[in-house]
Amino acid sequence: MKNVKEIFPHLEGEELILVQKAYDIAEQALADKQRDSGAPFLEHPLGVARIVDAEIGLQPVCVAAVFLHEATRMNPSARASIAGFPQEVMQIVDGLDKISTINPKDTRLEAENYKRLIVQYSTDPRVTVIKIADRLEIMRNLSSMPKGVRERKCLETLMLYIPLAHQLGLYNIKSELEDIYFRHVYPEEYRTINNKLKATEGDREKLTAEFIEPLKRKLSDAGISYKLKIRTKTAWSIFKKMQKQKVPFEGVYDVFAIRFIIDCEPVREKELKLCWDVYSYVTEEYEPDTKRLRDWLTKPKDNGYECLHITVKNKEGAYVEVQIRSKRMDDIAENGDAAHWSYKGISHEKTMDRWLTSVRYALEHPHTTKPDDLPSPPPGEIFVFTPTGELRILSAGSTVLDFAFNIHSNVGVKCTGALIGGKPVSIREKLHTGDIVEILTNKNSKPSADWLNFVVTSKARSKIRQVLKDQEYKLSADGKELLERRLKNWKLDFTDEMRGEFMKKHRYPSVKEMFAAIGDGSLDVNVVKTFIQEWGNDQPQETGKEKKEQWTATSGSDDILVINAQGLKGLDYKMAKCCNPVFGDDVFGFVTRDAGIKIHRMSCPNAARLMEMYPYRIQRVRWTDTPSGSGFQVSLKIVSATESGVTGQIMAIVDSFKTSLRSFNMTENPREGLYYITLKLSVPSGSELDKVISQIKNLKGIVKVSRI
Repeated sequence: MKNVKEIFPHLEGEELILVQKAYDIAEQALADKQRDSGAPFLEHPLGVARIVDAEIGLQPVCVAAVFLHEATRMNPSARASIAGFPQEVMQIVDGLDKISTINPKDTRLEAENYKRLIVQYSTDPRVTVIKIADRLEIMRNLSSMPKGVRERKCLETLMLYIPLAHQLGLYNIKSELEDIYFRHVYPEEYRTINNKLKATEGDREKLTAEFIEPLKRKLSDAGISYKLKIRTKTAWSIFKKMQKQKVPFEGVYDVFAIRFIIDCEPVREKELKLCWDVYSYVTEEYEPDTKRLRDWLTKPKDNGYECLHITVKNKEGAYVEVQIRSKRMDDIAENGDAAHWSYKGISHEKTMDRWLTSVRYALEHPHTTKPDDLPSPPPGEIFVFTPTGELRILSAGSTVLDFAFNIHSNVGVKCTGALIGGKPVSIREKLHTGDIVEILTNKNSKPSADWLNFVVTSKARSKIRQVLKDQEYKLSADGKELLERRLKNWKLDFTDEMRGEFMKKHRYPSVKEMFAAIGDGSLDVNVVKTFIQEWGNDQPQETGKEKKEQWTATSGSDDILVINAQGLKGLDYKMAKCCNPVFGDDVFGFVTRDAGIKIHRMSCPNAARLMEMYPYRIQRVRWTDTPSGSGFQVSLKIVSATESGVTGQIMAIVDSFKTSLRSFNMTENPREGLYYITLKLSVPSGSELDKVISQIKNLKGIVKVSRI
């Protein structure tokens, strides 16, 4: 057993005992394990522990957690021997164990989500920091790994760990990770840029000294107190800028920047004046490139970043980027809402920013921060995987059914349960971060109103309501069609007054619900028939004089035939099925050999052919001044987006006019994302049909409406 005092000489007392005990367990558990290079695997946790302790400055509990995590990860039987460690250590170990199970399906596409998952697993925020240290140790030994492993580790490092290190303020680690990534992925470009940086290092030092020298006296005489910071870009940052701007190394003006940080009272008016004063002194001495002036003093960035960026050229023609800001502005840019990761364009959320800022504070004040003071990661989300490794983010408290709708609406509608870790669960089962969920479906499954009681995501609730509404309208349409067909067979009339009394008696709040009850069989149409018959016996009968007169057809002059919707007396005519004319359409008659006169619309697809080939059979016709009580059959073809939820709205429009639905058919094309709907309606006139078509066209999601 090795004495860890040799590795961590500053440890004393209980801290030394804690780390020694953890190391001993790891040494035993990893005794027969090797790295890809053939070296003992124990070298890995030792390397991570050194980074955690010496380079980051985390507490000894974190060092102990590193050894225990690797021991239990590589040798699960070792878990029994770590039960006696403090809860604080065990919590860190648990977080590291969970993160080690993450296997990104496609890091490039899911990078931001996987970063959030790492943070979510870090119930103790130090877990994320340790994981970054772990990745740094791996990258330092990348050369000994197989090519495939190297490529995967490099990609994960670029997309996940470099941004996290940057957000946590671990700038030295971030730069080293970028440097290693660059060296392995672009070896030739790395050597070129790195050599140029080394070759020009003396020039930069000389340039800086020469740049500031003529300004010292001016700033001093003006009473401006300032601090000077020199920042040299990393090779990777230079390479990215060369690619973005399509320029050579020499064309990157901000290889290094000189930053003036003005020490003054945090009074904005005074800060602005002093910043512009410094700008004046710099531009008096050096030639400015006005095209590269960035004034974020007058109008700060949305995230609060304030600074003045200018590029100037000295007498030798060398370009230097100069940044001017106050101490307050610098503090906000480095530590506040406009932290460096924000204004560099790295994706973030306010809750995660606050968490990361708190972690940074804990890193900077390791001896004054207590474990209970450490923040928790942003709440409100869970991260769940499909069996193929695809990551899905849901609201906390989401169920199997929420997950099914998140995958696809049709999967949610047909969901009957799921398998989580191979164990069957119901659609009500609540999910947790890290669950691997396989959805079970049945083509005969249908949503019920009860589903709304336990789903939590808006997508699931919205789709369930839409499907339930569509089901109700479908039942309503079926019920209405069934009742109208039976009424026609019975030769009975169900007036609005009768319907109102019937609904009141049977407690149906709307016509739609009454028709839906007929459609699903809960209301027998014979109950309606009995009601109508009893109503007829109870109501006074109409006299002959009170009955409405029926319109008849008459012959007009100039061979104009006047027709109505009930038929002609003494003259046989029919509405042509090829175009289904309705009252008010512009029509003509065509005399057939054995079927009387067929009435066609002028816009009928067959009109031109008939008029050209049989002009002597064409009969001019017109409608009576008033339509009859009978309806005309007409078909509409509707194309709509599948997610628009228009089916219910279409039914509502049909119900709101003097039209009745005869049939409804809908097919879906998932590839195009469209519904194809065919409606058969009975309408009293063309004007009423035009109203229906106009209202449907105005619905959101409607692509096309046409008469068939």
